[in-house]
Amino acid sequence: MLLALAGITGVGKSFFIDKLKEELNFEKVRTIRTRKIRKNEVNGKDGIFLTKEELENYKKDGKIVYEYEVFGGSYAYLKEDIFTEKNMAFEMHYTMIDDWKKIRPDIKTIYFFSEDMNMTINQLKKRNMDKDKEIERLNEISEQHRLIKESQEWKNKFDYILYNNYNEESVEEFINVVKEIIEMERTDERKAL
Repeated sequence: MLLALAGITGVGKSFFIDKLKEELNFEKVRTIRTRKIRKNEVNGKDGIFLTKEELENYKKDGKIVYEYEVFGGSYAYLKEDIFTEKNMAFEMHYTMIDDWKKIRPDIKTIYFFSEDMNMTINQLKKRNMDKDKEIERLNEISEQHRLIKESQEWKNKFDYILYNNYNEESVEEFINVVKEIIEMERTDERKAL
């Protein structure tokens, strides 16, 4: 199964992927990034950090399934992580959902909201970005939050919408939803036999 988590910066997507790894043995899709590595990130663990030239070589070798530009950098995904039978999870920018549904029509998607935007903004500020990047992200948070909250069309693009209240109940709800998705997929597989 391929599971994509979307939501505003700071809403906890990486945290929830770590929970999937711990509790349900998911693997994390390795996101390739051409932006500078942040001081608390580890290359290979928090993503694959490449130069633009190195990414071009991956593309020439046919290793990339999808690439996009956002926040002034390139992001890409390896075919071997996207087209596997393993349970894989990744963070998806919400504007890419239609593209991903074409790449993997069976993709499952969860969008996270935060009821306490101040906590989300505090999570963003912990990333120690330069001031211009932080302002860019804060503006994007505001616009994305408004769009998803007000637009039924956008809400309908996602399989599930959950709230992260930064507590154990939010984690438990998320894990239960993913278990439900896994069980539904197993049931569909059995019916297909």
